[in-house]
Amino acid sequence: QVQLVESGGGLVQAGGSLRLSCAASRNIFSFNAIHWYRQAPGKQREFVATITGGGSSDYVDSVKGRFTISRDNAKNTAYLQMNSLKPDDTAVYYCRADQLILGKLYIYWGQGTQVTVSS
Repeated sequence: QVQLVESGGGLVQAGGSLRLSCAASRNIFSFNAIHWYRQAPGKQREFVATITGGGSSDYVDSVKGRFTISRDNAKNTAYLQMNSLKPDDTAVYYCRADQLILGKLYIYWGQGTQVTVSS
């Protein structure tokens, strides 16, 4: 069983920065992709960013140019660098890892970390 543990959330003023970490219990080289999602109060969980095993990345339009996703295979950790934060970025941020084994997709989620951006 894979465990993902997020950290780095907190309270920050608008315009500030945070770096979220997602530490995996196994070598993240085995994951086909790692994603960040977020869920604001009363809203559905939404996709934020993704990075493939090959290093390709993509972002939801609302964070493009402000957030950067990365992965450090040697540390078994993925990151989400968040700059120019806005109050609308307030949410619980979740890490998700996908692993394709013999044609079956396994999806793992972390427990989430709270990000609060004050105006």
